[in-house]
Amino acid sequence: MNEETKSLLPPSNEEYIASQNAIIQTRIEKMNAFKSEGVEVYATGYQPNAHAADLKREYEGETHESLEEKNVEVKLGGRIMAVRNMGKCSFCVLKDGTGTIQVFVARDNIGVEDYTRFKKFDIGDIIYVEGSLFITKTGELTVRCTTLKLLTKSLRPLPEKFHGLTDTEARYRQRYVDLIVNDDVREVFYKRSLICQKLRNFMADNGFMEVETPVLQIQAGGAAARPFKTHHNALDTDMYMRIAPELHLKRLVVGGFERVFELNRCFRNEGCDRRHNPEFTTMEFYMAYGTYTILMELVEKMVQTLAMEVCKTTTLHWNGKDIEVGGTWRRLRIREGVAQVLGVDEAKLADRSFLEDVVAHLPEPIRGEELAKKSDGHLLMEIFEQRVEETLVQPTFVYEYPASVSPLSRRNDVDKDFVDRFEIFVCGIELGNAFNELNDPLDQRQRFLDQVKKKLEGDEEANPMDDDFVQALEYGLPPTAGCGIGIDRLVMLLTDSDSIRDVILFPTLRPQE
Repeated sequence: MNEETKSLLPPSNEEYIASQNAIIQTRIEKMNAFKSEGVEVYATGYQPNAHAADLKREYEGETHESLEEKNVEVKLGGRIMAVRNMGKCSFCVLKDGTGTIQVFVARDNIGVEDYTRFKKFDIGDIIYVEGSLFITKTGELTVRCTTLKLLTKSLRPLPEKFHGLTDTEARYRQRYVDLIVNDDVREVFYKRSLICQKLRNFMADNGFMEVETPVLQIQAGGAAARPFKTHHNALDTDMYMRIAPELHLKRLVVGGFERVFELNRCFRNEGCDRRHNPEFTTMEFYMAYGTYTILMELVEKMVQTLAMEVCKTTTLHWNGKDIEVGGTWRRLRIREGVAQVLGVDEAKLADRSFLEDVVAHLPEPIRGEELAKKSDGHLLMEIFEQRVEETLVQPTFVYEYPASVSPLSRRNDVDKDFVDRFEIFVCGIELGNAFNELNDPLDQRQRFLDQVKKKLEGDEEANPMDDDFVQALEYGLPPTAGCGIGIDRLVMLLTDSDSIRDVILFPTLRPQE
């Protein structure tokens, strides 16, 4: 290895240790001292048989005398979170995956050598404990330790306080530390896991089959978004990370799977804010012979079921507001909502010059050549997004979208300029999108052509032509309704989380220098 190559290597272990602060260096010295005594500082083979939360739940209400009579022996593993030394005995707080429990460590119970070593342990060290349960004079369930082993030496100290605005980015970057010290954060992700589990159960109970579709695709479609692009070396082919599973799921309905769903990761090359992360989770599901009005009822029932099973109530709190997800949700047509906010008759929205004037005076106005390129439907949606969405606090189905902004939706039988589509809004935030699927292959092909024209004019979010999907429709897609639910935003609602980064374990962040 030449000198130039060597210069690219990270620091050696010796150099790395020398660069650390005194606390870390002291912990490394302790670790080396333990090793010199023959102590395995990264031990294995010690299997707990109990968890803190389960023990507290099972023995709640026991007295010192009743628990002593039962002589309950337990084995626990966890991280030391606090220590209170009292000479020949100590109390420590042990934290495992379910919660914390107090451990009583006495020299007379574990021996002088092990007790002397224990007093050199640090906050954050992971230990194994065997002992019997008892109730202290203060009424706290405690493990009387008879065996104690160091399983993992923690070289880096835990922060005393790891929350607040000044540490927000550090919490996201070091989620593992966030989870160790912030119980409320752990609870959010326990709930997220439960939500996904209950969602799968709900879909199965309603006759839907879970499937998997490709993440890497020859062309990204199914949504209006800018994709991430990569290259497959063996095939010498450019590929894209999926922006939506829609087109593959509808292919499966063509193939005869009448009710399918997928909990999936999608990727969109867009900015980050409190509602958006470039990598996110959705659930899409498709129902042959269904309609978007049937899906409204199904989504209502789905969210209400999740609220009751996860939160034990249909009255939720989000963004400082009380949200009632029980009962029948409000239904609001796009044109109706815009007309109400503008204080005009709905017929006025058919006047192009009126729409242009309103759009030119929005908080984020559109003027000049850009305005001329927009269809009437796009102008209507600009007004809706900038003036109406923020007013939709309680759960609302907004429906009858312009066909020009809905390239995959079936046209309304009465008004061909609009489609049978709805979106779900809570606290001004979109949670889902659904519509009667377009199953006319020639209409679909023409809409793809219209999208390709927009892409050639510079619209990076326009859909590409997908000849294989058109061919699939030519075999016959039964009348079908489909829906996509943003899982991250749904978790935000059910956990009262303000930012999408609070419900994604490892959100996308700018690299640190």
